[in-house]
Amino acid sequence: MKIENPFESGHIKNYILAYVGVVVIMVLFFIASTLWNEPKEHPKKEFAVEKKADVPREREEKEPPKEEHKQSKIKLMEVHY
Repeated sequence: MKIENPFESGHIKNYILAYVGVVVIMVLFFIASTLWNEPKEHPKKEFAVEKKADVPREREEKEPPKEEHKQSKIKLMEVHY
């Protein structure tokens, strides 16, 4: 079996037609995906930048931490590293 040069035997036309066919199919799929699948528009989110004056005082005051560690079986260290 002898390998022939595709340029001399005329087979290059088939390769070019196959390549062009693949490119045309890719372009058609791209056009179809952009035409029928329009991007959905989302409403623009607006964030409140002003602080509310009616903040309850109860929320602002924090309770002192409860000393539950004295009741547990594990003794916690006094000094933290």
